[in-house]
Formats: sequence, structure tokens, C-alpha cells
Amino acid sequence: MPISTPLTALLGIHHPILSAPMHRIAGARLVTAVSKAGGFGILGGGYGERAWLEQETSTLKQSASPFGIGFITWSLAKQPELLDIALHAKPRAIMLSFGDPAPFAPRIKAAGSLLICQVQSEDMASQALDAGADILVAQGTEAGGHGASRTTLDIAPAIVDLAAGRVPVVAAGGIADGRGLVAMMMLGAAGALIGTRFYASVECDAPDKAKQRICAATGGDTARGVLFDWSRRIFWPAPFTLRALVNDHARRWSGREAELIQNMDAVVADYASAQAAGNFDIAGVFAGTAAGLIHDVPPASEIVERIVSEAEQIVHGRRNSAMLGQAAS
Repeated sequence: MPISTPLTALLGIHHPILSAPMHRIAGARLVTAVSKAGGFGILGGGYGERAWLEQETSTLKQSASPFGIGFITWSLAKQPELLDIALHAKPRAIMLSFGDPAPFAPRIKAAGSLLICQVQSEDMASQALDAGADILVAQGTEAGGHGASRTTLDIAPAIVDLAAGRVPVVAAGGIADGRGLVAMMMLGAAGALIGTRFYASVECDAPDKAKQRICAATGGDTARGVLFDWSRRIFWPAPFTLRALVNDHARRWSGREAELIQNMDAVVADYASAQAAGNFDIAGVFAGTAAGLIHDVPPASEIVERIVSEAEQIVHGRRNSAMLGQAAS
């Protein structure tokens, strides 16, 4: 049964579940699977690689289900022409994260797409609303990949209050199942943006070794910092840092960032080699604290179905945390 909210009505979807635009690994295959299942898949445009974007959007043009395309805003500003490639695919929405959306909003609206803005503070939310955002994503620090410091439990209701019903607010960070979706809806969110759970899905374009590391991790096995960015010679603006699974590389360089900078050429070369070889003792798996709730790698459609089913059972009083604990014992 569909879970209807202002978000589902606006996007034309059955369930208030959005898959996060994870850089390159959220390709057309994952986007299509999530959207066909009744959610809203968002392509991971990330830093903006033209050839990859053209390849993936050419596939999405054939999709009968609504979808979105996401970008890192400050990086898109360096290649603004990539937005035209994205809009040519006729996405239902463009998602912008980490930067001022105002320079891009008029082109997005003129093309007939909605504007989704991910924010980490009230000031960012106000800036997004002023730019004409149609949907706000309130991202908590629990999220994998880049983000800031406030928790989802804090930032989600704060942005809901600020939006005051003008636009739907989606919660992100630490959500992997129906319990998380219902919890965020109780805080006033109209849905959830989910990354790490869809990272560990069949259709995600990430190596199987990375997915298995997520399945083996607990929420305490992640940390937020700059090591994995600097190891790729990427320097993000404040206040954004990157959450990833802690591995040998993180343990080696944590607290030694100044030394890493001094040896950057060697570190970057070693990291690139490890990434190419699929060596995740060095290369990063950019997962959030929800990793502790993930133990398998199912198809994306099954993930959507599980979340919706569990959420419905909780809402209708047929399932709660006590029952879940009894089932596990």
C-alpha cells in the first residue's frame, strides 16, 4: 500500500523514499530500480564527469518512472554546462547539495524540473528557500559521505519548523529501515533520503567488497573527517567533512593530517592505486552510521518493499521495537 505524503504527491511517486545521489555509484541502474519500485531514484552526478553523465542520462531518458539527478553544487559551479546535459534527460527534479543553489535555480525551473536542496543548517535552508527550492533535505551528521555536524534528530525538526509547510522536508542521515522512516515522519518530515542502505544493494555500481564491508560494520565503525578527501587531493569548503568506514588508512593518518599534507604526492598515488585495485584497507567506503542496520545486499526493489512494509506495520500498531527484539531472540 502506498504511503502518501506531500512529497509523494509533488514527485508523483508511491512511497516517500528517495535514494541518495551517491557519486558515480548511484548510476542509472540503481535509479531506475528505486523509481520502478515506487520510490524516487536520484543519479549521483557528484563532482561532474561529463562522459559518465552523458552515458547514464542517455539510459534514464528511456525511463517511464520519475527520477532525479544530483550534483555537488560548488563543483557544478566549475562546470555549469553539465546542468544542461542533466536537464536534457527531463528529470522530475535536480538535487543540489553543498553550496548556493541560486545561480542554477532559474535554469532548473525554466526546464520544468523541481529543485531539491540538501541543507545542514537553518541558514542554508533559508538560502535554499529564497532560491526557490521545492523540497528541502535536512541532512544529519549520521549520513555517509559529505555532511556537517548536527544530528538528524536535531536538524530534521528544526528545518520542518523553518519551512512551516511551504515545502516538503525530507530527512537524511542514519535511516535504513521502516523504523527510521516512521521516526522521521513523526518529527514532521515528509519522507527520507537514504544512501548507505542502497549502497548495499544489487544495483549499486560499487564493488562487492565495499558492499560486504558495510554489511560487516557497526554504526560505530564510521568516522567523519578530511583524510579520504585529502588522500584524493580534494579540498572541501567548511563546514563539510566526509563520513566513511574506518579502515587501516584512516587509522594510520588520523591525527597526523599535517604529515599527510607533507607527503601528499605519495599518499595520493597510494590511494589511487588502492582504489583501482579495490583495496578497501586503504580506499574509502563512504558509508554512514546506518551500516550497523545493514546485513545483506538485496535488490533495490526489495529494500523499498521492506521499508514500506515495516513502516506500515509500525503505523498500524502491528509491529514495534519490542516485537523486533523478540523476533531476533
